[in-house]
Amino acid sequence: MRTFTIDEQNNITAFGTQEEAAATTTTPFDSFSNQKELTELIAGWPAERLVAIWNSLAGVKPVKSFKTTKIAAGRIWEQVQSLGEAAKPKAERKAKAGAQAATGAPAKGKASKKATPAKEAPKGKKAAKTEQSEAPREGSKTAQVVALLQRKNGSTLAEIMEKMGWQRHTVRGFMAGAMKKAGYTVESFKPEGGERTYRINQ
Repeated sequence: MRTFTIDEQNNITAFGTQEEAAATTTTPFDSFSNQKELTELIAGWPAERLVAIWNSLAGVKPVKSFKTTKIAAGRIWEQVQSLGEAAKPKAERKAKAGAQAATGAPAKGKASKKATPAKEAPKGKKAAKTEQSEAPREGSKTAQVVALLQRKNGSTLAEIMEKMGWQRHTVRGFMAGAMKKAGYTVESFKPEGGERTYRINQ
């Protein structure tokens, strides 16, 4: 089932599956697969954010407000369908060419490597990037989550949701995507009678 993600900068992206979205995206995101899920997701969001989301979509006529959240969800859902349609032919073309099944990121990465001569990317810069990925930027969302997970008993799903202001699926997506890409091995377990807990294997 096609999954759409929306990040904190209101960027909406279409993916083939929820797993693909989690594996490809490094920033925290919310996701939805149909208009009902989108309506529930944005129900508590400020009206200004809904307007910003709509106005950031390609080819739309900017608005100043929506009468109701339901109207906003309906119009946004209708508009993002073209994202999903655009994503399908790409996947089909890649399958025919015998390329990787994953869409988006890997192909872009290859293209940028071909376009950028080696001289423009000195070894020093590459080394700096590696160090940054090993130690998240202080105060960043990744750093905050890492601090929670490095505690002796880790952190429960509810604690992470409360601390970060995220929804349940955002936490799950972050653990599967951003934490894995940052090089952390996150252990997920559920004590008997307790709730889902995450911690970093050290």
